[in-house]
Amino acid sequence: MAYRKAPHTGASTGYLPNLTSSAGDSRADEPQAADGKRPLTVSEAMNLAKGALEHITVTIVGEVSEVNVKRGYKAAYFTVKDASAALPCMMWFNRYDKTDGVTIGMKVEMTGRFTLYPKQGRMNFDVFTLKQAGEGDLRKKVADLARKLQNEGLMDPARKVPVPAFPERIGVVTSPRGDAVHDVLRTLRRRFPVATVQVAGVPVEGEHAAEYMIEGLRACYRAKVDVILLVRGGGSFENLMPFNDEALCRAIVACPIPIVTGIGHEPDTTIADMVADVRQSTPTGAALFVSPSQDMLEETFGTYAASLASGVQYAIDRAAMNVRRAEDRPLFKDPHTLFATDELTLDMTQDRLERLLAGATVPFATQVDTAAARLARSLEATTAPHRNQLDVAAGRLTRSLAGATTPFERDLEVTSARLARALPLGISRDKTAVDTLEARMRTVAGGMLDPFNHELALSAGRMHDLSPLTVLSRGYAMATDGEGHVVKNVDQVKPGDRIEVRVSDGSLDCTVDALQPAE
Repeated sequence: MAYRKAPHTGASTGYLPNLTSSAGDSRADEPQAADGKRPLTVSEAMNLAKGALEHITVTIVGEVSEVNVKRGYKAAYFTVKDASAALPCMMWFNRYDKTDGVTIGMKVEMTGRFTLYPKQGRMNFDVFTLKQAGEGDLRKKVADLARKLQNEGLMDPARKVPVPAFPERIGVVTSPRGDAVHDVLRTLRRRFPVATVQVAGVPVEGEHAAEYMIEGLRACYRAKVDVILLVRGGGSFENLMPFNDEALCRAIVACPIPIVTGIGHEPDTTIADMVADVRQSTPTGAALFVSPSQDMLEETFGTYAASLASGVQYAIDRAAMNVRRAEDRPLFKDPHTLFATDELTLDMTQDRLERLLAGATVPFATQVDTAAARLARSLEATTAPHRNQLDVAAGRLTRSLAGATTPFERDLEVTSARLARALPLGISRDKTAVDTLEARMRTVAGGMLDPFNHELALSAGRMHDLSPLTVLSRGYAMATDGEGHVVKNVDQVKPGDRIEVRVSDGSLDCTVDALQPAE
């Protein structure tokens, strides 16, 4: 019997039998319904319903109540419900992998068609597309806000504050009851235990979560921390909406302290991540970023140690060079060099004084000689008649000459006395300076000789250990021939030769009786 499909009217009219079938039809004797139509089998009824439903594509909103996603299957299975009904759903993995997935309690909006499986007698809703209900509007608002802040330059990398390499005080703004705070504290305690951690416990979900997080940032600023971690664990797009709040994002930008975010998991990105100074994918990643690793600390301290050692060695080398330069100065080789200038000045002064004294008496000596010559000539002519007058005049002349030379003699005596007093004082001062410098030079020389004395002692000890006398003191003997050569083998002597055998406390004069070469 042939079948024809009835026009779709929204009701299940089924496949109507063709009443003009042949008389030989095997179903002609089958029971008939009251209206004269043949009843359908279960398979026919299920196929009828399947054909009618699979042509209907609808969009449904509901809450996920059950989830069964196993990679061993070819599809993901879940159930959505409302207040009075539940609908089992399935979604092939090639479609499901393009979504963010579903969780129990999530409100979803899905588009698909109903499908029946006749063998099991089950109906599923074959899902084509799936998204979180209401998420489209939220994502549009977030995207608009992101573009607005980007146009204002709030996401410009040039305005972001660098994070210090070794923060001593770390602020953490997160929920005190979530897993994020424990992950951060555990990581900081393991990698950088010397840092002080200030935790501002605030809600990170809910209507007023953004306001509380802004106050947490202010608390960290008042605590004068070096860096702030704004973190929370993973969640749905709606749960992360407080981190897309405009007031919170502007507070992050206005904060002078560098802020590192670790919000959700790797795929989650909020506007707070975009405007923060550094964005990490997880709270643990944020803690790892602000805490230096052990390798980094060892490398840094090694660099500082090498630089310090180089600087100290350079200072020691310069000091040693200055000591060697001072050691080579003439002063330390000949102490008289210190007073050479003063002695030369003293000699020159003495020479000038002698010349001045000699020059001061020359004019008067000439006058005396001239007067004496004139007097002698005059006396020769007038000696006899004027003897008495001559004697008187000679006495007057003598007194006059004595009076003329007296001032110069007094000046000479005064100058001699001053010179006699000045010379000992100058020599005494110079001698004191010489004694002081000699004492300093002996002290410096003694310190310079200590290394050489130590080295000499070591060399003497080595020479003592290598001395033949030390070997003799242990019971050995040394033989020498008549010329003083050490006898090392029997070929150097012959019977009858005299040799000298030295032992530890003296020597023995011996004669060689026979030679016995070693076997």
